[in-house]
Amino acid sequence: MSLSVSDVVNVSVVLSPIAAATRNFGSLLILGSSTVIDTTERLRLYSSLDGVVTDFGTNSQEYKAAALYFGQTPQPSVLYVGRWAQTATAAVLHGGVLTAAEKAIANFTAITSGGLRITIDGTLKSLTGINLSAQTNLNGVASALTTALGGAGTVTWNASLGRFDVVSATTGTSSTITYATAPVSGADISALLKLQTGQASAPVAGIAAETLLSAVTTVADKSTDWYGLYVAATGVADADVLAVAGFIEGTGNSRIYGVTIQNTQVLDSTVTNDLASQLKGLGYKRTFTQYSGNNAHAAASIFGRAFTVNFNGSNTTLTIKFKQEPGVTAEDITTSQAATLKAKNCNVFAAYQNGTAIVQEGVMVNGYFFDEVHGTDWLQNDVQTAIFNLLFTSTTKIPQTDQGINRILSTIESRLAQAVVNGLVAPGVWTADGFGALNSGDTLTKGFYVYAPPVATQSTADRQARKAPVIQCAIKLAGAVHSVNTIINVNR
Repeated sequence: MSLSVSDVVNVSVVLSPIAAATRNFGSLLILGSSTVIDTTERLRLYSSLDGVVTDFGTNSQEYKAAALYFGQTPQPSVLYVGRWAQTATAAVLHGGVLTAAEKAIANFTAITSGGLRITIDGTLKSLTGINLSAQTNLNGVASALTTALGGAGTVTWNASLGRFDVVSATTGTSSTITYATAPVSGADISALLKLQTGQASAPVAGIAAETLLSAVTTVADKSTDWYGLYVAATGVADADVLAVAGFIEGTGNSRIYGVTIQNTQVLDSTVTNDLASQLKGLGYKRTFTQYSGNNAHAAASIFGRAFTVNFNGSNTTLTIKFKQEPGVTAEDITTSQAATLKAKNCNVFAAYQNGTAIVQEGVMVNGYFFDEVHGTDWLQNDVQTAIFNLLFTSTTKIPQTDQGINRILSTIESRLAQAVVNGLVAPGVWTADGFGALNSGDTLTKGFYVYAPPVATQSTADRQARKAPVIQCAIKLAGAVHSVNTIINVNR
């Protein structure tokens, strides 16, 4: 036996933890009431319009909103589509995904006397004597099984997902379904369709109709990955919109809610109880509206343009004003109507006399500019994640000393510097109250200022609790030019 080299030279490799990722501030959730997604799955991820077309077709409200979202140039890359049980839902059993070999029609045409057992709405359906020999495709197989169920439910072939689905004919909380099992006699079709335990997904029971707010809170609890919310469904009451706007405003996970308004009352300056006016009165900064008499989902286009911003790039931030909405016909409104919309903080894609059309004004319902809310949400998360990663990935502790706090300050400054690079923040005069060495009227030459008091000034309680001193940051937003006044003096 040879001696180990480690007896002379011992080398250890220590891998640092994988840092936490920042949130994606370019992800939209379109919430609709189509039955494509069940209430257990709740939402699906798409990277292009093609996937939405495959699942929802071109006549659904989800597709119409997604087409405007993806219709922007450049295109956004992340879209979630979610399910709102606007009406009571039916129980459903999703079969397992069939392989290419399992999809071969010969597997099914070999069945001349097959069956299965499945309990739908509490009643056992024992199917026997099913003859599939004449079927030419899997849709035909599904149709034959629907006939055999005798009105208790339907069987469909989902070509896009490669599976069979069994849906109860009833809806609501009494709508139930079980896994399928082998028949008492004859060939076992349930195994071919992958409807048995261990093959199929868990059966999904029907639920009663839910409010829009209930659906939004459910998808918010299910996933934190989406940032923007757009509801693509007809018959949404103003009360539902107000309730969702209140939730989006108060939830701890920052999000933005967009609403398309088609009621022409919003154009009337004498009307003060229209949806835009009500939202403005509530002063929400996380909801925006757009009037469009020409397209029921115009506001989805604003999301599409805004969510192409890459905050890690250079000069990538933008203002929503002056942007285009491909697929949306511009509104031919009067000057007074435009002024009314502006007064109600309601955006519009407006036609101009010079043959152009632009989105104006690019504001939230409280008057804040969309890009400011979007950008500062990113900045908050970016700084938060950077500090967390400093603490999390450090192989030794960050000491509770001025030197240790300076490491935190340097980390913050590096992220604020990126906000300058992407165009969110810029040098300017600080006009608010000062702190640390910063006074009102001082110029932020870097666009930001970061301050922490000495550790020695901490209270004993904070020191013993291992808290860092309170860190304060001042940033100057770069803003954007939205209007220009020019005077031409003529001399002769």
